[in-house]
Formats: sequence, C-alpha cells, structure tokens
Amino acid sequence: MDERIDGVLYSQKQIAEKVTELAEQIEKDYRHLEDILVVGVLKGANIFMSDLIREIKLSLSIDFIAVSSYGTSTESSGVVRILKDLDVDIEGKHVLIVEDIVDTGLTLQYLTDILKRRKAASLKICTLLDKPSRRKCDLSIDYVGYEIPDRFIVGYGIDYAEKYRNLPYIATIEE
Repeated sequence: MDERIDGVLYSQKQIAEKVTELAEQIEKDYRHLEDILVVGVLKGANIFMSDLIREIKLSLSIDFIAVSSYGTSTESSGVVRILKDLDVDIEGKHVLIVEDIVDTGLTLQYLTDILKRRKAASLKICTLLDKPSRRKCDLSIDYVGYEIPDRFIVGYGIDYAEKYRNLPYIATIEE
C-alpha cells in the first residue's frame, strides 16, 4: 500500500454489495419506464457507473459528461468547467446522473441546472459517496451509497492528482 494511504474506508466486497443495493432501488423506482439515460460524470464515476449499470436489469442508454472544479487540488475551486458535453439530446428522457462523490455540491448543482434547462422528463442523482458536512448548496440526492466523513479519499475511480483511481477499494489519504 502507498505510504500516503491512511486506511481502507470501504472494501471491494462492501462496495460491490452497496452497488447491488443501489441498483435494486433504481430498478424498483424506474421499473415502469421504458428507457432511462444513465449519465456518468467523468472521470471519477466511470468505475462505479460501469458496475452499477451491469446490475440494473432495465433498458437503459448511457452517456458521459466531464466537468472540473478541482484541477490537481484537494479543494474544489468553485469554478465549474464542462470539459466534455453529452453526445445525446436529453429532452423528454428520464435521466439518472451517476457521480462518484458529492462534496460541496456546487459542481452537481451546476450540472443539474444545465440538464434541467435541456428539458429532461425527469432527473435523479445517484452517488456512491456523500460528504454532507461540506455541502455549500441545497441539493437533493436520490440514491446515496455511503455518507462519509470529511476526509480526502481515493480509489474505485476517485483520484488524487490523477492517481489511485485503479484501487479496488476506497481509502483515506493524507492531504
């Protein structure tokens, strides 16, 4: 293990169980719809989203959006930039945004405001990790895997300066 890693917060097994639990709830809530569009927020959510959609037994499509507010820092800058926009028109579609972690909520609030203006039929949010103690805006999250303490974490798609994304678990790291 890297010397900067303090300890494992959630094991690979715990994450897999939580992903299955979230997928079951999403299936239950979306079972009456013909199709949903799952939008992954890159780069962090790619691993979580991949595991999640394999567990959802419904008709779905996927797309990705990339936004940035961190750069190489551990603190959000508060300035959100779209680095890659969606490839599909979401008007009239049931959209599920999949995020790896919600911290201040500013990036996700910005993103949901943009997607609402594009006239989606519905818009829900699923995050594996939620850090509500850092929230700086009023944000409703429909599906939350784990509520975590105010620590910087890495692994399972989540990075520090583009490193540690490949860890199969979620760990805390020294800042």
